[in-house]
Amino acid sequence: MKITFLGHAAFLIEDKKNIIIDPFITGNPAYPNNFTLPQIDYILVTHGHGDHIGDTVEISEKYGATVISNFEICNYLQSKGVKKIHPMHIGGSKEFDFGKLKMTPALHGSGIIENGKIIYGGNPGGFLISAEKSVYHAGDTGLTKDMELIKGVDVALLPIGGNFVMDVNDAVIATEMIKPKIVIPMHYNTWDVINADEEKFKMLVEKLGIKCVILKPGESLEV
Repeated sequence: MKITFLGHAAFLIEDKKNIIIDPFITGNPAYPNNFTLPQIDYILVTHGHGDHIGDTVEISEKYGATVISNFEICNYLQSKGVKKIHPMHIGGSKEFDFGKLKMTPALHGSGIIENGKIIYGGNPGGFLISAEKSVYHAGDTGLTKDMELIKGVDVALLPIGGNFVMDVNDAVIATEMIKPKIVIPMHYNTWDVINADEEKFKMLVEKLGIKCVILKPGESLEV
């Protein structure tokens, strides 16, 4: 499995199938220059904010990708012309051809802003992918005790930027609860309001005996 960080909370996972999570490309100041996406089979959307739905409609149309998100977001995207959707909700799980996918809780919002109005975007969430390797993308979230239920994953992708999500100290506590083999920080330094010290995060989690890999946008990790 190859995991590539695309800036902010966007990740490309290449395994049996190619999956992109929260594909914020257009307007993303952290998106890697001149990066070209491969064929995309699935798009996972954690919640309705524009920096997470991102280019979902365009990518789905270009590659014929199936979008997986909560019921409300899937219905919204279908109204925008997305042809292949698979709605889920928090706690639900489903076997796909890339492995098992479970939608996990997140403490955040999910409103979709369109023409100055807010459209209900259902509950925010995260995703737990269980294939030959397991990956937990927490989505945008504050610290929650529910994370204790996600123990022993191979890779955890956790926000550390504070303000809208966990800060470094809370993300360290989350890491301690999850006990992943590897943790990768995300959702930080895209804008000043979510600036964070990723090196401090790495130092603190490695004191727990957990490996931390800091990926710059465009960099990959093979697990």
